[in-house]
Amino acid sequence: MTTSNPTTPQVKCPTCGQLSPYSPQNAFRPFCSERCKLIDLGEWASESYRIPDNSQSPTSADDGSLLQ
Repeated sequence: MTTSNPTTPQVKCPTCGQLSPYSPQNAFRPFCSERCKLIDLGEWASESYRIPDNSQSPTSADDGSLLQ
């Protein structure tokens, strides 16, 4: 999938960094291939990627006192 129309935007694959076309013709966008897409899916499934939880505990108030 490295050949594309010059007007098609090129983006770096999040997995391998290779440039790939960002268009409807690239079924794996933003990835360059099915392999890179599946590697990324595997990282999420194995919980290698995590979204930080910055929320406060429901048992504490903003002033530091405990909620009852």
